[in-house]
Amino acid sequence: MSKTTATSLRNCFFCGRHITTGHGVMLVRNDGQVQWTCSSKCKKNLRVLQRDARKLKWTSRYVKGGLRMKK
Repeated sequence: MSKTTATSLRNCFFCGRHITTGHGVMLVRNDGQVQWTCSSKCKKNLRVLQRDARKLKWTSRYVKGGLRMKK
């Protein structure tokens, strides 16, 4: 028998990085939406600083050239 570890399908709500089982912080909003963050860095940027992940280069959600909005 081979040993397999249970992997989680969670991704960080802010940076998009994979969160392993037993790690991360779960935030449940009043409307029932569940937000998982991988680190305190992502948690602070999301909740306290209210930053947009698309504007930060260290996130996987970064959009090169800035945000493109339709008029």
